[in-house]
Amino acid sequence: MTSFLSWAAVALLLATSLGILLTRDWRWELGLLAAQYVGVFWLIDMHWPLAMAATKLITGWMAATALGMSYLGEGAGRISHELAHEPTLPEGRLFRGITAAAFLLAVMPVSLQVPLLIPGIGAAEAAGGLILMSMGLLHLGVTARPLRVIVGLLTALSGFEIFYTAVEGAALVSALMAMVNLGLALAGSYLILASKGKSLS
Repeated sequence: MTSFLSWAAVALLLATSLGILLTRDWRWELGLLAAQYVGVFWLIDMHWPLAMAATKLITGWMAATALGMSYLGEGAGRISHELAHEPTLPEGRLFRGITAAAFLLAVMPVSLQVPLLIPGIGAAEAAGGLILMSMGLLHLGVTARPLRVIVGLLTALSGFEIFYTAVEGAALVSALMAMVNLGLALAGSYLILASKGKSLS
């Protein structure tokens, strides 16, 4: 049963990371990011106590909320319009979908070998971590918009955290990860507000 739920969490991470990569609406992007943290929480909970794993979920939701609040108010409609009219290359959906498929074809065989190299980590956690890291890095490679860059960083960092929690369970590490996630979200909020001010001036 635990194995089934673990792979269900991996499927959730795959669906949300692809959705984040392909969507052009900031509301969907942040909603998928929040859902993505549920899958991350489940995989981390396999190695950390519930209270420590829950900090990752709560921190992720706080980061998504902080980014979402940056879009509220004046200028949100204009930014949404800009995101909906991105160029075809490299930000088009077709290009992203083909590139994501190529990444996944490379990642999935590797994930089966990771448990042999890192004791304590299962195939599901390896697959989830590699999916998030690859999709996050791909996201960073195809866009320069502040929101997408921060979401890509948060996604890649979540993949790394899945790996790291399998070998380290210190509470201080959990607090440090939470601070890094919130710091990225606050930096992203500032960049979004700054770009919004420029677009309105």
